[in-house]
Amino acid sequence: MDFAFTEEQTMLGESLARTLDRGAAAAALFDLGAGAALLPEDAGGFGGTGPDILMVFRTLGRAVAVTPLLDGVVLGAGILAAVGELDLAEAAATGAARIAVALDEPGQRFDGTVRTAAQDGLLTGEKTIVAGAEDATHLIVLATDGLYLVIAPADGLAMRGYPLMDGGRAAEVILTGTPARRIGDASLLDAPRAAAILALCADTLGVMERAVELTTDYLRTRKQFGRPIGSFQAIQHRMADLLTEVEQARSAVWNLAGNLDTPDRDRHVAATKSLVGRVALYVAEETIQLHGGIGMTEEYELAPMARRLIAADARFGDSDHHLERFIALSAG
Repeated sequence: MDFAFTEEQTMLGESLARTLDRGAAAAALFDLGAGAALLPEDAGGFGGTGPDILMVFRTLGRAVAVTPLLDGVVLGAGILAAVGELDLAEAAATGAARIAVALDEPGQRFDGTVRTAAQDGLLTGEKTIVAGAEDATHLIVLATDGLYLVIAPADGLAMRGYPLMDGGRAAEVILTGTPARRIGDASLLDAPRAAAILALCADTLGVMERAVELTTDYLRTRKQFGRPIGSFQAIQHRMADLLTEVEQARSAVWNLAGNLDTPDRDRHVAATKSLVGRVALYVAEETIQLHGGIGMTEEYELAPMARRLIAADARFGDSDHHLERFIALSAG
């Protein structure tokens, strides 16, 4: 497998990084083409491959940027493209439409239990941790008999929003006889969800790389007993272990990017999510400990990185869940 980006992907990543360094809003990222890079041509984009997703989200992760690209484009527009709603998928890729995807329900723990039901085109149920729901123009809702599209605002649609620990926002969504249109079977979620997990893992990789760089710089400048603490052998051993773990995660994410469209995709998804989730928790803990007291300071740059890494493990199933899934898929 070629662990390298094309010239076009590299140029997009560099442009995206410069735009993020300026503190640009999400609209500027869409104008740059970051959304279109995440979808294939038949869905109104110009990319959509594993390396395209890896490039965009690794760059976002390094900047610790909060954007709607994962939920609104990779997952939301990806589902719309899979069910044939190509015009709306293209609108989502350009930022003209804002998509929220409501899959999980209260009381779940990665088991996929669905109680939301439709009757005569009206949805009734509750959804939890729906990222971007408050600003969405459309919601994709998973019900007992498939996927439904809700145009917001709508009758019987209520939300309670709150901040997420990774810096974004989500909402509890209550549907009470909410008008909706069925757009496809639940099985059509598989490919977009796999792409979304790749995006999350790539974002997490970028955050880990930046956290390690920040820690390395700190160890070179912080002095005790007249010399940098990074010169102490015990610290060097811990940094070596940290770098080894991040390198393993990097290889796993590249491997998933290369196998996103292969028959063995799901096994690679489970393996990568399990490993990246474990390493993310390790990096969050170890970088804070290597910093000492300043690492626990809210105002320090490391704080949002650590929260993002911890949140990444739980998203789309934690490390243990995907380890069990990998074992089951390998045995089958």
